Amino acid sequence: MNNKYSCSSLIWSYFLRLFYRVNSFWIHLCYFVSISFAGYLALRFPRPRTAPSFRPKSFDLFFTSVSALTNSSMSTVEMEVFSNFQLIVMIILMSIGGEVFMSWLELHIKSKFPRKISIENNEVELGLASFSCPQNENSNSNTISSEKISKPPSIDSSIRILCSVILGYLFVVHVGGISIFLLYVSLVGNAKEVLKTKGLQPLTFSVFTIVSTFSNCGFVPTNENMIVFKKNSGLLWILIPQILLGNTLYPSCLRLVIWVLNKITRREEFEYMLRNQKEMGYPHLFSSVRSYFLGATVFGFLFVQFVLFCSLEWNSEAMDGLNFYQKVVGSLFEVVNSRYTGESVFDLSILSSAVLVLFVVMMYLPPYTSFSPRIYQEKDSENWKPKENEKKGFVESLILSQLSYLVMGIIIICMTERDKIKNDPLNFNVLNITLEVMSAYGNVGFSTGYSCKRQLKPESPCKDTWYGFVGRWSTGGKLMLIIIMFFGRLKKFNMKGGKSWKLS
Repeated sequence: MNNKYSCSSLIWSYFLRLFYRVNSFWIHLCYFVSISFAGYLALRFPRPRTAPSFRPKSFDLFFTSVSALTNSSMSTVEMEVFSNFQLIVMIILMSIGGEVFMSWLELHIKSKFPRKISIENNEVELGLASFSCPQNENSNSNTISSEKISKPPSIDSSIRILCSVILGYLFVVHVGGISIFLLYVSLVGNAKEVLKTKGLQPLTFSVFTIVSTFSNCGFVPTNENMIVFKKNSGLLWILIPQILLGNTLYPSCLRLVIWVLNKITRREEFEYMLRNQKEMGYPHLFSSVRSYFLGATVFGFLFVQFVLFCSLEWNSEAMDGLNFYQKVVGSLFEVVNSRYTGESVFDLSILSSAVLVLFVVMMYLPPYTSFSPRIYQEKDSENWKPKENEKKGFVESLILSQLSYLVMGIIIICMTERDKIKNDPLNFNVLNITLEVMSAYGNVGFSTGYSCKRQLKPESPCKDTWYGFVGRWSTGGKLMLIIIMFFGRLKKFNMKGGKSWKLS
């Protein structure tokens, strides 16, 4: 092209970029909705393992597809119903719905667009290159001199290398985790016996569990989730790093990886990433200070939860049959999962209400919640500028906070399930419903389940099943929870909602 660009083409690129940025929410929403339907079709046509004795309803399969893609692990069907092929479909859904993979995909797509575009004083800035637009026909209107292109070194190559680093991060963590996990379930007798009894292939089980754990989904191919492995402390130790590496500690670990690569290779691209994380355009690449405080906050939350959980549940029914070491590891595993994964080694329905409320708070917190001293916080009030578009500002001011929408969701679900709340209050109580809603919003997967023993008016017949509490809800309640799962997966687009409302 001989470095010749027309001013009109550059302006058109500006509008394409603007379109992409304004409609980012809708692009993400279409991504999740369309793939959820595709996942539903892929789950529907293969016969489940229990066919023809039991075949899940179509709506439950769609619910499962949404739950796997949004990494929510809310279940309305027992996991052992699904065939090996259906488990592979769910592996794919969990992989492409994971935050690390999606952030890499978004970075890769954005790298194909101009980095920064502005039009001012007859100049067009495309990415990091400036071009002058002619003012009249006699000033060579169809060409722009390449001599006016000003581009800082290593930004493009840094983005490409960052994409490679993220892919390498995904590959190493998954391959390493699957290898160790498969070796454990193949060599340890009781774990191997569990898989044999349930008819699960060790390789499929290992890949499914590691992918689910790293993506912070929380699905496990066994009906009882990880309860059946609560005495296998070694297995729990393998999964704990996967949980942290895939979500809450991802930014800190990514920066550490880049720092190590910089020390080893001495390449200027890695140095550029560490010093210019904002210019990289990758929201998970934090500054060194923020990475330190994020890591400290994550471990601080874990310590507080661990102490409270042990003090309240150490001698409870949930800990029956475990020795001291198994109680410690099981408690640690449970509190690590309370933020975003949702795998469980204890029956949540028999835990104290105080612990459940603690879990509700942890599930509501954003993944990168961190404490930092005031001197490191940005002074938003000083940098705030009024928006030029008053109409857009007015519309944004009407947006409520995320907590407001969750309260609305709980009210709607209480309305759809009002008959069950009246006739079965021990199972259908507000705390259990709130836990289920917060779990769906946080894309966690914790659930108290449903017990026939807690019925005040026993049904005949009533069979206890190993799926989530939502499995007993009406279709309207399930539909509302699907909306909440989508809302929770896309909550980053409404993190500043409700700022215009004053409560005093």
